[in-house]
Amino acid sequence: MSLTEKTFKNGEVIIKEGDIGRSFFLLTEGKAGVYANYGKNDLFRIAVIEEGEYFGEMAIIEEYPRSATVVAIGNVHTIEIPANEMTTFFEENPEQISELMKHLGARIKTMTDDFNESEELLKEVRKPDAGKQNESLFSKIKKHINVYQSNKNQINDPNTDTIRAAMNGISGDTESFQNGAVIYSEGDPSKCMYILYSGSVGFYSDFGGSDERRTSQLSAVSCFGELEMINWDRRYATAVSEADNTRVEIIYPEDLSDMIHTSPKKVDLILRLLSYRLRKLDVDFLRNCKEITESYNK
Repeated sequence: MSLTEKTFKNGEVIIKEGDIGRSFFLLTEGKAGVYANYGKNDLFRIAVIEEGEYFGEMAIIEEYPRSATVVAIGNVHTIEIPANEMTTFFEENPEQISELMKHLGARIKTMTDDFNESEELLKEVRKPDAGKQNESLFSKIKKHINVYQSNKNQINDPNTDTIRAAMNGISGDTESFQNGAVIYSEGDPSKCMYILYSGSVGFYSDFGGSDERRTSQLSAVSCFGELEMINWDRRYATAVSEADNTRVEIIYPEDLSDMIHTSPKKVDLILRLLSYRLRKLDVDFLRNCKEITESYNK
């Protein structure tokens, strides 16, 4: 396959917001900044990409225009992987499936934390004059206002068509759970991940305890438990079936490398599910930022 090594100088644009993605990148040396509204007055830095991380993959996986601009910080070295050679790349480098999943999973965890913070902040700003009376609270509100102002054109729910298309021909052994059944508990060893084919799953901290709190919820079709499995971490939360006949497929780490050869469509589905989940979280977070902005400005 034809991978291309590319270098970029400080301040050079690597990918541009709004462009059609025809390749994705592995950053092998240096750092890069991820920006919304790059080159405009309301420029906002979303994140910093470090060595060993992928970027630009979501536009390839989901067939969306680029959602942000990536700019070199200092001298940067990358490997560019064409979209039409993604499967071949993973066939030749099966260990990189876990690396890309780890990258997407870490971003999902960070965005989940941001979303949960915005949910708590919404409760506060709905109180009369809360932000204007509390300097500490105002700083949090200002952060969310800045995020909204820089990303307000991106509040559109991601399309599920590519996921439905990726589902064609996918099959596997599944296990069913009834409403209220615990799939795994907070603190358990992480031996596997799950594809959720039907039903829904809620995630709880201190499940059954005095401080029980539902932190998130997933509906079919989704996947979960991947980040803990890849990092060999203990479970961050308790996963509970919230519908009868919640049906999941269990996937173990050793399955991933073989899967690119035996079932590449399933690898494609998992990556699409992770990308969709991240994009949906981002949109939900921006909606909260919008409400925080509008509530504060009343």
